[in-house]
Amino acid sequence: MALTREEAQGWMVETLLEKIRNDRYPSATQMAIVEESLPREMIPDYLEVLIEKAGQDAVPSIPLLRRISRIAASLPRAERQR
Repeated sequence: MALTREEAQGWMVETLLEKIRNDRYPSATQMAIVEESLPREMIPDYLEVLIEKAGQDAVPSIPLLRRISRIAASLPRAERQR
């Protein structure tokens, strides 16, 4: 089976994203790998997973909150309505 680079990276990101979603305390290393290879169109999905993780804890970790902030900053700003 021949894969393109993009297909292989997409598979890796999907696999790690599922692990991150299912782990109570996901691996910081796995999250860093995802962030290195994350296609732009998957940023909202990844951010949703991180926000869900933060919402599961009464006191979310500072590193997780900083990661959410950093990923959110990569999204485009909403246009102001006049």
